[in-house]
Amino acid sequence: MTTAISLFVFANLSAQNVNKESNIKTEIKTNVNGPVAKFDKTNFEFTDLIQHSPGTATFTLTNDGKEPLIISSAVASCGCTNLSYSKDPILPGKSIIISVTYNAAVPGNFTKTITVRTNASEQPVILQIKGKVIAKS
Repeated sequence: MTTAISLFVFANLSAQNVNKESNIKTEIKTNVNGPVAKFDKTNFEFTDLIQHSPGTATFTLTNDGKEPLIISSAVASCGCTNLSYSKDPILPGKSIIISVTYNAAVPGNFTKTITVRTNASEQPVILQIKGKVIAKS
């Protein structure tokens, strides 16, 4: 009899835990009055690049929000890609250019990413450049 009662209590507690867990919501909190990061594009495809002739792509980042937008970090996936951008806060309605230069040292196809983190969201934005490097004759 005590075994049956124990099983009944255990089953009830387990069911309550399942119900509690299923009610947990995964929300990404956003401040409706905060900064909003808007990129003109997130992908850039180069025409063929000649080996040892770097190629530069530009991405425009606009603050469509109501508070200053701050880039906390921007990191390229490899050392063959250099970044240049203003470190100053981007005021509401203003834009900056993120310049991405690929050194084109090795012939062949390439795809590189740039991870941009801002105070607009906990999720980073991934920018991508790709193309083909043609061997220098």
